[in-house]
Amino acid sequence: MSANEYDVLIIGGGPGGSSAATFLARAGKRVLVLEKEVFPRFHIGESLLPYNRPLFAEMGVLPALEAENFPRKRGAQFHLGNGRKSIKLAFRNGKFTREPEAFQVERAKFDHILLKHARSSGAEIREGWTVTKFSSDPNGVSVEARDASGKTETLRAKFLIDASGRGNLTGNQEKIREIHPALKKLAIFGHFTGVRVDAGEKSGDTVIVRLKNTWFWLIPISAEKVSVGCVMDQEEFTRAKKSPAEIFNEIWKSSSEMRERMERAQLVGTIQATSDFSYHNRRLVGERLLRVGDAAGFMDPVFSAGVFLAMYSGKLAAQAILETLAAGDSGAKRFACYEKRLFKAMKFYWQMVEHFYTTPFMEVFLEPREKFHLASAVNAALAGEFEGGWALRWRMRLFFWIVKMQASRPLLPRISFD
Repeated sequence: MSANEYDVLIIGGGPGGSSAATFLARAGKRVLVLEKEVFPRFHIGESLLPYNRPLFAEMGVLPALEAENFPRKRGAQFHLGNGRKSIKLAFRNGKFTREPEAFQVERAKFDHILLKHARSSGAEIREGWTVTKFSSDPNGVSVEARDASGKTETLRAKFLIDASGRGNLTGNQEKIREIHPALKKLAIFGHFTGVRVDAGEKSGDTVIVRLKNTWFWLIPISAEKVSVGCVMDQEEFTRAKKSPAEIFNEIWKSSSEMRERMERAQLVGTIQATSDFSYHNRRLVGERLLRVGDAAGFMDPVFSAGVFLAMYSGKLAAQAILETLAAGDSGAKRFACYEKRLFKAMKFYWQMVEHFYTTPFMEVFLEPREKFHLASAVNAALAGEFEGGWALRWRMRLFFWIVKMQASRPLLPRISFD
């Protein structure tokens, strides 16, 4: 194998790319990660799911994360913006959730820990390298990349993992990205001190505040600092013709629940905005290619599934490639199986996200009932338990059937966002 040939090339060093690189390098494969930025770097999406923890342990990175003393997330809260109704979920409750807690993380620190762990596991990491295009053939893949000085290099490997995030390099090159027509959103966010959080075990909870057409997240990322963001329709943002900071402040001040939590808040840095549209690629695999994380599809962050799905798909991609390298074939059948499993996981959360924006969903969700252990099933879904077998699937189907019935024949009290 020449200096420019690898077993696997990985585009992107975020959680998906770092996870795949770690699993592959620990198995003795020659892996190169090309990351366009230099870590640590700012990134949004700070709330993890409990089912990230087994992945951390399997990768061998859990001790390093534990040592960072990130806030512990033991549950999630959902409030109406007018303060009239809420639900506080503890992950340890219910019969289906096997993992009781997660981390809340500052992504600059968290992603850097994962990337350094991939390097210490044996992966070659090149930061400041931008991949411009790729090609594949029956014998392998090639990518063109340039470093920070502009020098271009062609690199070759047996397989390619696209973990380029919302940059979606291979999907955009193949023109297979499909944007969700009803979820064209925009996120406005910032980090704050002085935000009121709950005391005790609930101090690390993710808090979601639902208004009529928008929603807020509040995520404690350190003892002093809280990430606060607002997700809204892009069209509404454009019509307002105001700065992101002006719109952000107007919306949180319109909510009694947000006013109570933000009355003493002080902004750290600046208010930022980013397009938050949901999409997926029509294909998650190609010839000697697998897409992971946001390079497979991105969904609205309300249920905090992004990092978990990135790492879950990174592990599955690494497994598919390791099995293919051992078999000495192209991996077409294994890649098809990978695509099916990842589409299934994505569909699970797409369904939750799509329903979240409907009033009937909120009416049912905020009135939990443990009959048939439905509340336990929803709790498990929010923790990341989507492979719980038939026992979980039929309960979630019943839950969504009840939501559908609520729309036409109310079974539970109506709610008002006013």
